Amino acid sequence: MTPQDKLGFSPEEAAAVAGSGRTKIFHAIKDGSLKARKFGRRTVILQEDLKAFLANLPVREVA
Repeated sequence: MTPQDKLGFSPEEAAAVAGSGRTKIFHAIKDGSLKARKFGRRTVILQEDLKAFLANLPVREVA
């Protein structure tokens, strides 16, 4: 199953797909910029929420 086929990701999977670190994902969840859901004890990040989070990151300016 490819990442495009998955509906939800664990924080670790979301970090790998986004090319980020696990800690950055947890900080984004804590500050509310990345929406996460709880399924029992598991944290799940929906694919569309991860895409929206990445799309809303600031654009890097060219120096």
